[in-house]
Amino acid sequence: MTDTVSTAPPHIAPTAPALVTRPGRWIDNWDPEDDVQWETQGRAIARRNLRWSIFAEFLGFVVWQLWSIVVVSLPAAGFSFDTGQIFWLISIPALVGATLRIPYTFMVPRFGGRNWTIVSAALLLIPAVGLGIVVSNPATPFPVMLAIAALAGFGGGNFASSMANITFFYPQREKGWALGLNAAGGNLGASVAQFVVPIVITVGAAATLNLPLAGWVWIPFILLAMFGAYRYMDNLGSAKADVAASLAALKEPHLWILSVLYIGTFGSFIGFAGVFPKLIADQFPDFSTFAVGSASISLAFMGALVGSLARPFGGKLSDRFGGAAITIASFAVMALGALAVIWTLPVGNFWLFLGLFLLLFTASGVGNGSTYRMIPTVFALKAGATDAHRTAGDISSQRKAAAALGIISAIGAYGGFAIPQLLGLSKTTFGEYTTGLGWFVWAYAGMLVITAVVYVFGARRAGTRI
Repeated sequence: MTDTVSTAPPHIAPTAPALVTRPGRWIDNWDPEDDVQWETQGRAIARRNLRWSIFAEFLGFVVWQLWSIVVVSLPAAGFSFDTGQIFWLISIPALVGATLRIPYTFMVPRFGGRNWTIVSAALLLIPAVGLGIVVSNPATPFPVMLAIAALAGFGGGNFASSMANITFFYPQREKGWALGLNAAGGNLGASVAQFVVPIVITVGAAATLNLPLAGWVWIPFILLAMFGAYRYMDNLGSAKADVAASLAALKEPHLWILSVLYIGTFGSFIGFAGVFPKLIADQFPDFSTFAVGSASISLAFMGALVGSLARPFGGKLSDRFGGAAITIASFAVMALGALAVIWTLPVGNFWLFLGLFLLLFTASGVGNGSTYRMIPTVFALKAGATDAHRTAGDISSQRKAAAALGIISAIGAYGGFAIPQLLGLSKTTFGEYTTGLGWFVWAYAGMLVITAVVYVFGARRAGTRI
């Protein structure tokens, strides 16, 4: 049995079939490109789904980043792991999370955005509980610790399904801002975790650490996200998997080019966010934490915070000026920022170090939003849309773009594994981090050139803008 949602007011002539609801909070006839449907019904529904999508994804990033914070406190809790093992604990959640993003991309078309949000939030309970158990015993073997850290990758997978879901809800002209908000809300979880966990594990702990609380404290919030998704989110009947289109997207060179660019932007954000507490502890141990009463606060959270807040502005600027131009500017700032860190690190000034890294995080956040905004534009252009920056193309094009969003987000997330591993290699091989940072400068310069050649000059020759 179906119910028809109230039709448009009498003075507005509908141009698309009325929205129809089915049991299980399914909605049919969804078309955000139809102005009448969007203004009278669609916008409110999309915003409601976006709010709960942001909250669930936020918790995914919290869980994904927990080990980057916990490892700094492991020695004080009685654990004795070497540098290589520590960097594996930092990077393995990123590796697993990036890999899970590929199947997660196709979960929304298969099960529905609301339904999968409930399931993916429930999966976060496993790594949260597991962390609370294994860090309570300093005799826990490293392989067990590594396995539990790997399960935190569930949190990284959430991003792909969340973004693929939200892209179906919004019209092309507003995708940059909506996807930017959704991603920023999720990215913010990394910052909140890095701010909250040091406080939680030290407040009232006297001379000891309550490391298990780093996992247990998030359980009520995960349960709330499951309830919110169940009660307030919707499944879209039009969000169907186009397997043929998805396979075709894999053959599209632009998917791989955009993936490389996303490694540079999002991979840098999540990679630096994961390793930043460790970098501060190694380079400036006196500034690793600050005592506030009986609690300790780490300033590492500021990096992920500014990067998260910058992301929606990257999408917004791209809506206005084009994603390629903003991405080029982001890579330029990232290259100069990394170079400045290399030049000034011997000075030994923590505040200068912090400021330059915050610049790096801000540029990567803007680049996250702009690169992600380029994806639906590129695929709409390939589908023959006359104004790909403002028009999404047909439903097949939209489904291909949604699949590409998830696949590119997965490949980009491998940067979260590569950056800690490369910095760890730099530290163990050369005894410092500047060599590794130098590798990143060259990478950013190369990605800047790729963006300019393919998506600025190439688009101009085609008489369009990306």
